[in-house]
Amino acid sequence: MKLKQLEGYLGDVATFKDPKVQLEQYPTTAHLASRIIYTAESTHGDIDGKSVVDLGCGCGVLSIAASMMGASHVLGIDVDTEALETAQENVDEFELTDTIDLVQGSICSQSSAGVISLNQEMLSRMEQMFDTAILNPPFGTKPGNKGIDTLFLQAACSMAREAVYSLHKTSTRDYLVKKAQSWGFECEVLAELKFDVPMMYKFHKKKSVDVQVDLLRLSKRQP
Repeated sequence: MKLKQLEGYLGDVATFKDPKVQLEQYPTTAHLASRIIYTAESTHGDIDGKSVVDLGCGCGVLSIAASMMGASHVLGIDVDTEALETAQENVDEFELTDTIDLVQGSICSQSSAGVISLNQEMLSRMEQMFDTAILNPPFGTKPGNKGIDTLFLQAACSMAREAVYSLHKTSTRDYLVKKAQSWGFECEVLAELKFDVPMMYKFHKKKSVDVQVDLLRLSKRQP
């Protein structure tokens, strides 16, 4: 499938009906989603015939893109049941129920003191279960969410046998590259992109804001 064709299909994916600011729910545009998945397949062959996990899948646009690009199986995980309902509607509409499964689950947990940590029970069940992980994680900009982007990335590295594709604010690049190396992964910046954040919440003052983001590919460092 060509890039423009993929982007055209993804333009019909429904987005959040009632976005939740604390979960940092911003829709991944068809433009971004198509380029993430198309690049993963055309450059590295990490989608076609592969098992894929989509962490924080939201309304399922990355999962749908991966399925359209030939993934053998996609598992979308999200904590928000309402987002998963929309994702399921999208999967049904695109007739991709044979390859996409959706589950409700939390990648991270928060202690009574407000400290965020990985959900080790989930990670132990899904360690090295997938070939490829894809994600557009929360950036950790809301109170109580600091560091959640790094935790999502760490979880993806635990679940994927071969490669991880993730979007992150460009300003965090150096930090994440060092983190990835400390986990035994190589981290490559595949593209510098603009994430269009539309006016969705009451505190937004501008019609839209472009956030500079990196598309990162992480792969296990060879011995």
